[in-house]
Amino acid sequence: MQPPVISRPLEPALFARAPGLERHRVAPGGLTVIGLEPGDRLEVIDLEGDQGAELLAFAGSRPALGALGLAESPGADFIGHLLRDGSRESAHVSAGLVRRGIDCRHLPTAARLWPAGTPAGFSRAFSASEALLVLVAAPGGATPVDSQRRASELRLLVQRANPRATLAPPLPAPLGELVDEFTISPGTARDYVVGAGQYLQVLDVAGRQCSDFVAFDRRGLDAGREIDLDPTVTRTLNGNAYPGPGLYSRFYDRDLQPMLEVVRDTVGRHDTFALACTARYYESQGFFGHANCSDNLSRSLAAHGVQGRAGWPAINFFFNTGVDAHQQLTLDEPWSRPGDYVLLRAMTDLVCASSACPDDIDPANGWQPTDIHIRVYSEKERFSIAMANRKTPDADPVLTRESGFHPGTSALTRQFMDYRGFWTPIQYDGHGVLAEYHGCRERVAVMDLSALRKFEVLGPDAEALLDHCLTRDVRKLAVGQVVYSALCYEHGGMLDDGTLLRLGPDAFRWIGGEDLAGDWLREQAAKLGMKVWVKSASEQIHNIAVQGPLSRELLRQMVWTPGTQPRLEDLGWFRFLVGRLDDYNGPPLMVSRTGYTGELGYEIWCHPQDAMAVWNRLWQLGDPLGLVPLGLQALDMLRIEAGLIFSGYEFCDQTDPFEAGIGFCVPLKSKQADFIGRDALLRRSAHPQRRLVGLELEGNEPAAHGDCVRIGRAQVGVITSATRSPVLGRNIALCRLDLAHCEPGTRVEVGKLDGQQKRIPATVAAGTVAYDPEKTRVRA
Repeated sequence: MQPPVISRPLEPALFARAPGLERHRVAPGGLTVIGLEPGDRLEVIDLEGDQGAELLAFAGSRPALGALGLAESPGADFIGHLLRDGSRESAHVSAGLVRRGIDCRHLPTAARLWPAGTPAGFSRAFSASEALLVLVAAPGGATPVDSQRRASELRLLVQRANPRATLAPPLPAPLGELVDEFTISPGTARDYVVGAGQYLQVLDVAGRQCSDFVAFDRRGLDAGREIDLDPTVTRTLNGNAYPGPGLYSRFYDRDLQPMLEVVRDTVGRHDTFALACTARYYESQGFFGHANCSDNLSRSLAAHGVQGRAGWPAINFFFNTGVDAHQQLTLDEPWSRPGDYVLLRAMTDLVCASSACPDDIDPANGWQPTDIHIRVYSEKERFSIAMANRKTPDADPVLTRESGFHPGTSALTRQFMDYRGFWTPIQYDGHGVLAEYHGCRERVAVMDLSALRKFEVLGPDAEALLDHCLTRDVRKLAVGQVVYSALCYEHGGMLDDGTLLRLGPDAFRWIGGEDLAGDWLREQAAKLGMKVWVKSASEQIHNIAVQGPLSRELLRQMVWTPGTQPRLEDLGWFRFLVGRLDDYNGPPLMVSRTGYTGELGYEIWCHPQDAMAVWNRLWQLGDPLGLVPLGLQALDMLRIEAGLIFSGYEFCDQTDPFEAGIGFCVPLKSKQADFIGRDALLRRSAHPQRRLVGLELEGNEPAAHGDCVRIGRAQVGVITSATRSPVLGRNIALCRLDLAHCEPGTRVEVGKLDGQQKRIPATVAAGTVAYDPEKTRVRA
């Protein structure tokens, strides 16, 4: 007899799977406050290693470190300094402590939890012997760009001795001044009023719970007209299935007037094209009399004179639906985690209704309906526009950030997109994509690329770790040199690409696109027992690219270097220098001769607090040279012409470096040391199936990422990136093509529509670089 098969999917950080476990984040250089009850267990984890930790505990207003088995540590006064630094955040925390009778002006010395030099993942656990208020800090401060001793985050795990009986975690703290708040139980709905300018937060308490939402113009109802939020109008005017924070952020009514603006969204996946669940749906499944959102919404809105409907075309927040390639509606469990929310601003007076969906017969609510919580905030509040990104499924969400250069870029454009967790300009008002492109090709351009991820790799085993994880021969890298490389998995697929800088014998800086790269490097170091630290540096190093034939002339006027460093005008290709802005006393800078445009160019790296000084000086000196700002759209044209690859387009974890067109960074013959993926790459290089090639298209119709490439009826490739090249005057593309058809001059066709009904003739080019294939400009 076989035992029953049991489903045990991996669902990290979902409250229903571990109702007694809470996760909290302590930001680098910040602190977190939590409450503990008797018997609760607190674990403090040093995620990246070599990060100090301080802790204060209070029982009421009385210091109570002893209740956790701790004592004061001489000199552990970071928490006190932080709470007196005058910032808005410290004032908010201090006010809360004062309400509990704790005098922030005379705090006791904290406990230091461990000495310096802890390995990544090091932790300590404590049990509370009485009810406590606990403050945990990750000491650190602003670090200059040429230093590598950076603070990193801590993680707190709280195992509750007496978990709640209901499957609902504690509600997160309000975002601001509350006007109203209430909880909607599963299988019910509630109406409420939101005034113009006020903010509405729809919050998924336990995760994976849908909430249908409808809204009416209040003045329209007063006049006897039902002017309601319309999903079809919203989708059409935005050009997206769901409006999100940024350019395409508004919900519209049936008269095409804006009703709501999306300010924040920590999930990013919702339904806007189907009905709220109906009685007929449950009846068709054999569940007669089942509660449903449409009837619940009708009942809640009846008091406002709204005519009931059998099926409401609602916006269903957190409902994970989609339309697949075969035009079929798909459904799966929501992506939302405990505490995820959507924050909207009312653009007129509204009557709203929200539900907590009762669906327990399919994955819509993770098979277990839970609460929805509604909060309405004052119109006086100001919230940053943001989405949320998670490095890993169990990581805390991080809202979209503004780089240190944002005051400068935002003065020139309102067209931003969330690029890897940072607001990055798409194009600039008053310039436009073509003007930005030509400005870079002919003169000089500047672009904010602060979204790149930076990691400090430090310690006696730093070189050995990087040589083991990167495809390049790191042992040959000199101090002051930069090398482009790939990070691969064991099967040969790419995790990321990026550049590695050697700052010292045992000090490196990896710059790539993936947050996951830091975790990956730490995992490999732990497997090998290496003495090395991988520290995140993205928050304290922001960067701009200065690209174009006049970039050297511009930067030599503003970059000062000491005698131990090369002058800007002497800096070699793929080298970097450490200098200062203008003179000996200027803010510290790093300048690398690198770029992503195929032109002579540099990147400037600085601390965010120095970013605007760099930006303003750059424009002061660059304006006479015709300096232009550069957005993502123009950058895409430039990098495609130069044959430069982009994650998610030219490569993914199923693509090896040879297929991605960067086989030159995998020296299988000359690199003596073993590295991750080497065996797989040896097999793949010996038996290649596909290659990245350039295509030249006939006519003026463009190709697009994902278009099929065919010979006859057979598909032999796929377009990875495409653009119309202004300098060449024709449409070009990068294509991953079957090896048998990669000979230059081979005729292929790019399929549009279904790939058969419309074809664009194209020819395989001599290489992937359409503009300056000899790289004479970038090497100039």
